[in-house]
Amino acid sequence: MAERFGLTKENCPTHPSNCTLDWVKADQSKGVKYFVLEQDGRPVGCVAVEQATPQTCYAERLAVLPEFRHKGFGRALMRHAIGAAKNMGAVRVEIGIISRKVELKDWYERMGFVVAQTKSLPHLPFQVTFMAIDLKSQVKTAMAKAKHSSSVA
Repeated sequence: MAERFGLTKENCPTHPSNCTLDWVKADQSKGVKYFVLEQDGRPVGCVAVEQATPQTCYAERLAVLPEFRHKGFGRALMRHAIGAAKNMGAVRVEIGIISRKVELKDWYERMGFVVAQTKSLPHLPFQVTFMAIDLKSQVKTAMAKAKHSSSVA
């Protein structure tokens, strides 16, 4: 992603591709929880969850190593992040993505996220699309699907 959009430490220091151990430690000291997914003992991806308010968590820093993409690891990490947010008492999870990454927006929409807004931020070299998922409606939708499938079966 960083290469595709020309993101560097200079023009986008907060992009996950520039993440360092010190960055993670600083985040953790502020209460951000990091989750690492491993395969055969090797880390293949991670995601962070930050509780912004009692009702809202941010899912951040989702990253999967290139050779492990398109195998369901990103979806598993986001499902875990959403579950962690629910366990923290949140009713909403928000994310921010590069607006030009349309396929990523579509991916999040398939998971139930909806676009909240798109805007330019002075410290970033791209527009950001903010998306959110309402965890209460997600539960209602899952229950409705389960009820429908049990009545069909």
